[in-house]
Amino acid sequence: MHTFEELVSVVEKLRSEQGCPWDRKQTMESLKSCLQEETREVLEAIDHQDMENLCEELGDLLFHVLIYSQIAREQGYFRLEDVVDGICEKMIRRHPHVFGNQGPLTPEESLNLWNEIKKQEKAKKP
Repeated sequence: MHTFEELVSVVEKLRSEQGCPWDRKQTMESLKSCLQEETREVLEAIDHQDMENLCEELGDLLFHVLIYSQIAREQGYFRLEDVVDGICEKMIRRHPHVFGNQGPLTPEESLNLWNEIKKQEKAKKP
């Protein structure tokens, strides 16, 4: 079985000088329609409860996260590690009832708390 690190290496190789000309040519803009298509296919697999296809389509979606992150790294914007760090920070911050000292909540209370924290975060952004 392959690892996440191997997948990262595959994407790096595809974008390298020794990689695939099509993959090297891609930009964030040129990949937008592919990202939309892969997202649609994930949703269709969920709608049809097709778990085998869902697994494949989630892989395609993950590939897009990695290739966008690789392009951003090449352009000096951010790295995959920044994406991972950012989502971990966000999930921990928005779940104080899980990662903090706040008590257990109902699903509705959890969603309300999530939305309140998100609203506070957005208000702090310039």
